[in-house]
Formats: sequence, C-alpha cells, structure tokens
Amino acid sequence: MRDERSEWTRTYDTLIRAMEKLGFKAELGDQIARQLGSPKAMERMIAYLEYVKPHSAEVVVDEMLAICSDIEAWKQKKACEGYNARYNELLYYGLDTGEE
Repeated sequence: MRDERSEWTRTYDTLIRAMEKLGFKAELGDQIARQLGSPKAMERMIAYLEYVKPHSAEVVVDEMLAICSDIEAWKQKKACEGYNARYNELLYYGLDTGEE
C-alpha cells in the first residue's frame, strides 16, 4: 500500500511539473491527475504532454477524456471476456443442479 501511494504521489508531482512547464496552472494538473486516477494513466498523459506540447487547456482536457475513455473501454472488454468465459464453462459443463 505504501509503495502504491508513493508511486501515485511521484507520478502526480511529475504531471503537475509537466503542466506548469507548458504554462498551465497547477490546479488544472491537479484536476486532470485526480480524474485519471492511476499512475499508469497519468504517465500516459505526461508522455502526451512532453511529446505534443499542447498550447491550449481544451486540447489537454480532450486528451484526458480520451485516456479515460480508453480505460473504460478496456475495463468493459475485460468484464465481457470474463462473462464469456463463464458462459463457455456453462455450455461445456452444463448446469450443476446437484441432482443426478
């Protein structure tokens, strides 16, 4: 738990610095970091900021929304894969009603 918190804090600080380096306020970086949530998502945003160097807050927020959308699509895909695996087990093994 401690390592996860320190990783989040380290990535959060890096994102704030990247935002300030481009001339954006730290408050915008704070809101983006909190919306993204995970260090991996924040790292993706940091890479975007360093590579693209956007000039408007709207473009930054648009990328944040795109990252959030990708994460949600991935979560839905994984959930569907799990449901599909259970359904295939049901087809293969049938219902275990306890009666024979």
